[in-house]
Amino acid sequence: MQTNQVGWRVDASCRDADPDGLFVRGAEQNRAKAVCMGCPVRTECLAEALDGRINFGVWGGMTERERRALLRRRPDVTSWTDLLEAAKRDALSAAAG
Repeated sequence: MQTNQVGWRVDASCRDADPDGLFVRGAEQNRAKAVCMGCPVRTECLAEALDGRINFGVWGGMTERERRALLRRRPDVTSWTDLLEAAKRDALSAAAG
């Protein structure tokens, strides 16, 4: 794993959570996703899961099913990290006015 991918984890809202709580099924996924809301590194987490084609668990607020659907809808994306970081920058610029 690359250093830049590991670095974001120290700021993750789930860093002290029980990992088993993030790899759940059914209604329990909503609790896992709630941990991601407001997380300062949600974008980085989701990008790692999408770029790495991680099949299990909640990452960046998305379940494996949601990520698979997104990957099917956007097979043209070669770097989710680049795409999501650009979108994050654009959103922050728009919010700043």
